[in-house]
Amino acid sequence: MSLLESIAVVINLLGVWLTARRIRWCWPVGIVAVALYAWLFYQWKLYSDMLLQGVYVLTQLYGWWQWQRGMAAQTRIRPLPMPQAELWISLCIGAVFAAALGAYMHHRTDAALPWLDAALASFSLVASVWAARKRIANWILWVVLDCIYVGVFVSKGLYPTALLYAGFVLLALYGWRSWKTQQQQNLAGLA
Repeated sequence: MSLLESIAVVINLLGVWLTARRIRWCWPVGIVAVALYAWLFYQWKLYSDMLLQGVYVLTQLYGWWQWQRGMAAQTRIRPLPMPQAELWISLCIGAVFAAALGAYMHHRTDAALPWLDAALASFSLVASVWAARKRIANWILWVVLDCIYVGVFVSKGLYPTALLYAGFVLLALYGWRSWKTQQQQNLAGLA
């Protein structure tokens, strides 16, 4: 494990923990985390995930902006349910993007796992947008994706990063539970 990978692991854990706790500082911490992993993914020839980190910078900025809106006196966001139309439209967009990116990576690069990497990157972007939009469903998608990522990183011998993503699974389960509890409290307060 390199020093850079160790630092990236710690910063990523902090960012996801802050997100699960609904603390808006998760977004600037996330920007640092994705910058570090962009370089690492490039070194590991996981180019779709490297590109994803660049897009993550934009989603991190968008999420920070979204969570700032209407929160002058609050430090935590109010999670929202996922409308069915948004769910299916975003999953279809993720699938189309995964196929296009996978085809490009397969035919134009020396990517280690072009199709799987493209699919994981595409649906990770979907989950990030859902998180920025405060959708509780983001956590369920993260559980699925992070479980698959653990297998990818183990297969490539990237054990610290595999351990990080195993931790992400646990944090995503915690985030889902925390956000779901907050949503129920919000609904009870409206009744």
